[in-house]
Amino acid sequence: NAILSSSILGMRSLLAVLILLSMALSSAFLTERSVTPGLRRTLRVNWRRNTFGQWSGTKSRWIGATSARLFASVQDKANNSTVGEIIADKPTMTKWKKRVIVYPPPAAPSEFPDWAFEPRDFFRYELIHKSTKSQARVGRIHTPHGVIDTPGFVAVATNGALKGVDFRDADLAGQQLIFANTYHLLIHPGPDIIQQAGGIHKFTNRDRPFITDSGGFQVFSLAYGSVHEELSSKGELKRAKKRQSDSKNDTMGKDPVKVTEEGAIFRSYRDGKKFLLTPESTVQAQKKIGADIIIPLDELPGYYTDRQNLVESVARTHRWEARSLKEHLENVQQQAMYCVVHGGVDRELRTKSLDYLSSLPFDGFGIGGSLGNGRDELKDLLSWLMPMFELNDRSRKPRHLLGIADEESIRNAVTMGLDTFDSCYPTRVGRHGTILTRNGKEKLQSGRHAKSFGVNLDEECSCKVCQHYDRAYLWHLFKANEPLAVTLATTHNIHYMNDLMKSLREDILADRI
Repeated sequence: NAILSSSILGMRSLLAVLILLSMALSSAFLTERSVTPGLRRTLRVNWRRNTFGQWSGTKSRWIGATSARLFASVQDKANNSTVGEIIADKPTMTKWKKRVIVYPPPAAPSEFPDWAFEPRDFFRYELIHKSTKSQARVGRIHTPHGVIDTPGFVAVATNGALKGVDFRDADLAGQQLIFANTYHLLIHPGPDIIQQAGGIHKFTNRDRPFITDSGGFQVFSLAYGSVHEELSSKGELKRAKKRQSDSKNDTMGKDPVKVTEEGAIFRSYRDGKKFLLTPESTVQAQKKIGADIIIPLDELPGYYTDRQNLVESVARTHRWEARSLKEHLENVQQQAMYCVVHGGVDRELRTKSLDYLSSLPFDGFGIGGSLGNGRDELKDLLSWLMPMFELNDRSRKPRHLLGIADEESIRNAVTMGLDTFDSCYPTRVGRHGTILTRNGKEKLQSGRHAKSFGVNLDEECSCKVCQHYDRAYLWHLFKANEPLAVTLATTHNIHYMNDLMKSLREDILADRI
């Protein structure tokens, strides 16, 4: 039965390729009527309009431009997988020139060496206790540069530095894992410089765990802006903003990002220089940087991406992540690699993504992509997604929620079994005068703090800022634009976040949550 099933799948794929090639060689005008019938039985064609004009369904022709390109993704009806793409160019008002791109399937588990599925001697997750009231769990992640207690907060050091705070002060505040961004380190100082320094631990003189991302998030942010901007603009491209109307003064140019099957072509935000980021090159860069945990290249489509584009994006991400993993296994050098589960808020796509990625020899799970339009949708997503991480041996690996670390979301996610959370939120709001306390957020620039003599930032906090300074002094520092204000507020917020995680671990151990 297995041999017969494999033969049928092989014949189906061969048939798909032959149909696509026959279409490419055809000299007929490209219309919906001329393309779709030939694929109706086994394949489905999904046309995508571009910005040059529109498709006229009544006359089955392209109108509105003298130079245009039309795309159609081709899917196998049996498993809804994208098997290829038809690209039709019409440089003049003559016949369409057709070419076909057939995507290879993502790598199967059998394509990876047997030893890759064995436990690592340098990296492991240790379960300490699982709550009887929820999916919450307390554990330890063992890395070559120390232990990470979970649930844990991960501070973001974009350029290999926390803004306004020395790593020593962050470590004293309880910070264990630090997140650095590969994209920014690629641009400056460059992975080669960091490698020559002996890796990021020696470069920063910090002997505690680091994690680096792949640069995939920057593919999203350069095109759409921040997550908040993408949600606010309902998916409108960042380059449509007024600030980019004057291309002479814009180093990013009109197209800062171009995504292909090979990878993503970026423009440097420093000088506009183009460079290609592929699944292989991002892993090579992360090898030179030398973090304890690394992330494969992925694509992050926006919340308002239509489902067809989301399907294609998830399929591309799977191919990229498998390529990244293969590159990583060529030279592991005591680094762990997490996969990134995608699919937006679509249950079917999230399930397929987790099923596929959990079959490969990754060392941990990242949950990324669009995570909903607000805390309520994130909570709902995690409520049906996280129980799937308890199946088979998935529970033996750590789980990281990418880009989410506000207090309410953390409290919700911890009860669902998440282990670590990264976000620049606590440090960013600190730089702008907002401190986190057990009674909520406080804006220190408010005039009501001008005479808050002897009032600590947080009465229950034991950080050095709360021990030595009051709110009135920090109010003065922020109003006077003194750099020390940023250092003190950010140091306090990092300490607060680590205190929060410590209290959550204690609550889980006591089965209170």
